[in-house]
Amino acid sequence: MQIDKQKILDVLEAMGRQGDLEQANRELPDRVDTDQHADLLDRYGLDAEQLADKAAGQGMHGGQEGGLLAGEGV
Repeated sequence: MQIDKQKILDVLEAMGRQGDLEQANRELPDRVDTDQHADLLDRYGLDAEQLADKAAGQGMHGGQEGGLLAGEGV
């Protein structure tokens, strides 16, 4: 699944991960493919599958990042 980079940046910001936010902004492409870029997402402690599910099912709005950390809720 493809997710806008900004939505991932919003998740990191909501988590208070400013350092990761800046690095992710530099490293991630504008459209992040959760399968192709799973290693990059993992680098930021984000679970690609949960991000994809969240984006597909509920939208990804700031402050609703619960369960998006790697290994959480799996």
